[in-house]
Amino acid sequence: MNITLEKVNALNAVVKIKLSPEDYQSKVEAAIKSHSKKANMPGFRKGMVPASHIKKLYGKSILVEEINNLLSDSLNNYINEEKLEVLGQPLPKEDDSYQPKWDYNESFEFSFELGMAPEIKETFSAKDKVTHYKVRIDEETLASRLKNIRRSYGKMSNPDIVTEEDVIYGELTQLSPDGTVFEGGIVNTASIRLDLIDDAKTKKSLVGLKKDDQAVIDIQKAYKNDAHQIARLLNIEEDMAKDLKSNF
Repeated sequence: MNITLEKVNALNAVVKIKLSPEDYQSKVEAAIKSHSKKANMPGFRKGMVPASHIKKLYGKSILVEEINNLLSDSLNNYINEEKLEVLGQPLPKEDDSYQPKWDYNESFEFSFELGMAPEIKETFSAKDKVTHYKVRIDEETLASRLKNIRRSYGKMSNPDIVTEEDVIYGELTQLSPDGTVFEGGIVNTASIRLDLIDDAKTKKSLVGLKKDDQAVIDIQKAYKNDAHQIARLLNIEEDMAKDLKSNF
């Protein structure tokens, strides 16, 4: 195996890996034997499939897999041993002029592009001054963050009666002006956070509900014509949410 590094510029490099048959043949043969011991094929007892038969049927795919594994290990080891400061993952460099035949006695050559971390040199002395900031958190912001964390990671429960801090899970059904269900209208199952409802009267109408209760809300009034919130809640486009006048 031969691995070389070609620096394109300060931020880019190409690693070339050349493999000879001696580098991969033993690994491929071992993999073929392993497959033959595990194979369950018609005409053969389990684990007794000849290695030559496995090689005939699946040899090339095993060859490709073993070479990929060898390339990955060799490239990572080279980067670590040479202590290369690489940004992101190496990317295979395509070469249309080179098409491997994937024969068992073939020599292979692969190239990988590397993004190199820029060299940064900074010197500091006793004369340099750095501003030290003291971050102050007001109580309102802290309380809001704690509330959100508790809501996101706290234990879920199912209370019998809805309170102002709860999330209601239910079906939103579009109504006609006369209060009946609008045939062919919008129907969507969603979670409604009461703390996101802007209209106090709407929120009050939902507080105290129990499982399987029903309530009628003016969706535009509840969210103060916020098309984004309404579209998310009903699973519709925002343009449609802007013009929606129905109760639900």
